[in-house]
Amino acid sequence: MRREATGRYASSVAGSETVRAFVPHPLPPTFALELTGERQALLERATLALGRLDSIALLLPDPQLFLYAYVRREAVLSSQIEGTQSSLSDLLLFELNELPGVPFDDVVEVSDYVAALEHGMARLREGFPLCNRLLREMHAQLMARGRGSDKDPGEFRRSQNWIGGTRPGNARFVPPPPNEVEACMAALEAFIHDEAPAGRLPVLIKAALAHVQFETIHPFLDGNGRLGRLLIAMMLHEGGVLRQPLLYLSLYLKQHRTIYYELLDRVRVEGDWEAWVDFFLEGVEQTAESAVQTARRLVELFRQDTQRVQEMRGRNASVLRVLDTLRQRPLCSLRQIGATAGISFPTASKAMVALVEMGIARELTGQRRNRVFVYDAYLNVLNEGGEAL
Repeated sequence: MRREATGRYASSVAGSETVRAFVPHPLPPTFALELTGERQALLERATLALGRLDSIALLLPDPQLFLYAYVRREAVLSSQIEGTQSSLSDLLLFELNELPGVPFDDVVEVSDYVAALEHGMARLREGFPLCNRLLREMHAQLMARGRGSDKDPGEFRRSQNWIGGTRPGNARFVPPPPNEVEACMAALEAFIHDEAPAGRLPVLIKAALAHVQFETIHPFLDGNGRLGRLLIAMMLHEGGVLRQPLLYLSLYLKQHRTIYYELLDRVRVEGDWEAWVDFFLEGVEQTAESAVQTARRLVELFRQDTQRVQEMRGRNASVLRVLDTLRQRPLCSLRQIGATAGISFPTASKAMVALVEMGIARELTGQRRNRVFVYDAYLNVLNEGGEAL
């Protein structure tokens, strides 16, 4: 729906250039969003899909296992959008203190994404509000190491940035001047917690609007894309829609990145919030349904492999304990497997040989010592869509 720009332009100096920087008007929009007919039905379907995702705990024997793996999958996908080549296997190897198969900075970025999310969720569980202070804390975690660690982690930017192009003068988009950032972010924080009638929108709609606003402000020198995607999960959790941070749109945005950027621009230039909301809600519905299907596939995989081990001849108790350990960490060293399973190293080694012979596990290093094993089918399910760009 074509209206008018959702902000104003201000002059800003970037290097030796003076550019027109876009300053968004505070949320909510000055007009009422059209949430009737097909859009209302889409909102209801997305909400129902989130309800099914939130009840995933009833399906899984241990929801924390799924959360552990799913958070790391999201970290890989979100970082790939920003140009890293790290895979889920690379991240898990890095967490084992093993050398991944990609540049160190790539996997460090992904690891720091996990740290930022876990920090944010821990603070919310403590009763700390979703506010600018928390976003800055998460940004400090996100940019703690590797690329971008020299770009003021945890601090709103004090210089002009831009998106696309080789310099501000030919950029695709120029966010607000640095002197406007604090006010813009204060207004966004107020909107997130606004309980007045004008701000009392469904949580999903508020998250959709807040994401665009955050990306438009681009308040940090680096890491805005990743933190802006995390903001969605944080708002859905704080708003009571999801008990665990299980809804991540990175794969959806990765698959539709051209449309995504076009819709952000349409909001800014034409005020077409509805087209963005439709895209966002479709992504929520698809992503939530996909997460539920992934969980069901993993439950069935675990059931089948457990049954295969139980049907083995001879003593299989240690093999079952090793298989259970691989469910907790689908990529693990033999020494850690033994320690986690509470069995001796020789017993863990014999059990792992059985799992390898059954085609359930595979050794990664090719070494005789310090071997690392992977639960292939489990990792393959999680890796779908996670191939590097």
